[in-house]
Amino acid sequence: MSDTNSAGTNVDVVDILTSDHQDMVVLIGEIKGAADGTERRDLADTLIAEVMRHAVAEEMYVYPAIEDHVPNGSEEVEHDKKEHDEIVKLMKQLEKAEPSDPAFMATVNELESLLTHHANDEESEQFPKLRAHIPREKLVEIGEKVEKAKKLAPTRPHPSAPHSELFHKTVGPGVGMVDRLLDKLQHRRTD
Repeated sequence: MSDTNSAGTNVDVVDILTSDHQDMVVLIGEIKGAADGTERRDLADTLIAEVMRHAVAEEMYVYPAIEDHVPNGSEEVEHDKKEHDEIVKLMKQLEKAEPSDPAFMATVNELESLLTHHANDEESEQFPKLRAHIPREKLVEIGEKVEKAKKLAPTRPHPSAPHSELFHKTVGPGVGMVDRLLDKLQHRRTD
């Protein structure tokens, strides 16, 4: 079943990704306000899982649409993939850091800065271009694909994995399945 807005119409991919960005900002705020290390760890694991799902879904369906329909789309996508790579590396550091270590919060702050920059670029530049160059029905269809992809995507950072549509569509679901199994076995909060 598709998400619908208050008017009962299908939301498009821009609505979905913008909502994801807002959720990430909220999670970062919760990490900063967490009372203890266990809560910080749980919230950080949830943030990492959400960012991974979002990034993989973008790479599978949004970036190909940008490349196909937006002028200079390929250059924009290359820039975004480099930013995703930096974000994944930071999340790997955060995953390994002890919540009581000052490096943990320093990494959260650095991650917040990168995520905010990336989201602002997308929301102010790319998303308006998507809406200008792609019909609404197609954006709703891409949004449905993004939601499905997020359910199968990895929940842990894999810095050596390529940021490619083909990788995510062929190998990614298996990596995601292993991640979710490990999450369950280790009682890692990822939803």
